[in-house]
Amino acid sequence: MLVVNRFRVATDTDAFTAKVHAALRALAACPGYVSGRFGRAPDEPDLWCVATEWKSVGAYRRALSNFDVKMYATPLLAQSIEEPSAYEVLASLEPGGELVVTGGDWVHVEEGRR
Repeated sequence: MLVVNRFRVATDTDAFTAKVHAALRALAACPGYVSGRFGRAPDEPDLWCVATEWKSVGAYRRALSNFDVKMYATPLLAQSIEEPSAYEVLASLEPGGELVVTGGDWVHVEEGRR
């Protein structure tokens, strides 16, 4: 499971960066967390991104109910650009490895039902 949250931040970037660091620490302490990244678009400096990888959809959803995640990550994630952020990984390739293609196990949701 890949989660990508994008943000528009033009001012007070030091405070935003501190919030992201705290959120990543809280998320990383949760079972099922694989990795996390924080970046900024070089061609559009007010566009920022937090990307995390999880072992499963369930691990990510369970992490969202963790107390520290609610304290540090949830308020930050609520400020992200409103767009889908969770993606099922359908293929991956490690350096020197083989391409791994998965059939996917995401439950397809009908429009209007969640």
